[in-house]
Amino acid sequence: MRVVPVADVPAWDEAVWAQGRGTIFSAAGWGTYKARRGARIARLSVVDDAGDLLGLAQVQIKHRGPTRQVYLQGGPLLTRKGERQGEAVVRSLLAHLSLGPLDLVVVDFNRAESPGAVLGLLACGFRPVTTASRHTLEVDLTGGLDAVTAEMDPRWRQRLRKAERNAAMTARFLDDPAERLAAFDAFAVMYASLKTRKNFANDFDCAAYRDLAANDPRHLILAVREGDELCLVRIAHRSRDRLTDFFTASTERAKANAAAYLAVWSFVRRATEDGCRAFDFGGIDPVRNRGVYDFKRGLTRNVVSSGPLWLYGRNRLVTAAAGAALAR
Repeated sequence: MRVVPVADVPAWDEAVWAQGRGTIFSAAGWGTYKARRGARIARLSVVDDAGDLLGLAQVQIKHRGPTRQVYLQGGPLLTRKGERQGEAVVRSLLAHLSLGPLDLVVVDFNRAESPGAVLGLLACGFRPVTTASRHTLEVDLTGGLDAVTAEMDPRWRQRLRKAERNAAMTARFLDDPAERLAAFDAFAVMYASLKTRKNFANDFDCAAYRDLAANDPRHLILAVREGDELCLVRIAHRSRDRLTDFFTASTERAKANAAAYLAVWSFVRRATEDGCRAFDFGGIDPVRNRGVYDFKRGLTRNVVSSGPLWLYGRNRLVTAAAGAALAR
């Protein structure tokens, strides 16, 4: 078994999307975004002696003084053959990374975990750390739209019907590259205003992600207009069996015309048409963002864990300190 770096970006993405658990977080575009944010990206494949692919890991590496933080998002992804050799795959990756005494590895599956990968982490000494914020609400689509509608809170249904009755309201998925870029630019302006109005901060860099989102068909970009006014842009990303809510931004007008209800329902309908098994709301925060939580809870109360972060380091004190900090 050996680790082989992959420099061919199209070949990397082909391998990622061939796996049932492949997501944007293991795809090359997300690695490019993280590189623009200062990380060194290593795309690693693990193959056996016959040359068969067993696993994939897109690794983000940042140096902080004498330490390295090695962050692995959306994986490691194991192939069908690799599922039986999860421990060996993880050990091969750790050996390739050649960790120093103060280095820390953080694995965040982002809902891409598999039994073989989790068993591999456990067998290699990774420690799980979870928090209340690592939960999301998930709409089960396997019963069809009628079943989803039956589970809605009546007030949510009323707001949706209000938006649907508004003849001036349109919700349209954008396919044209120029339209997608323009919508993302409008989203960036609205998102900056939203952060100011609601006094929250995050490290998402709209400028660094602009071209990546606009040119990736696995990102669904939805524009909601009332007449000529663009009042909401919502973005989701698609994997083989789920559609995941990603980012949204809107104007003040969207509060009155129920644009968010129409947007989410458009995503649910699109996910059902595309054969997805679930629409994932992308996370909830009932304590710090009660309004958004109540909005999402009106459509479904099916809460699921987003999974823990998994930590590994050669120094137990470093690992314990990192775990304590992340668990806050």
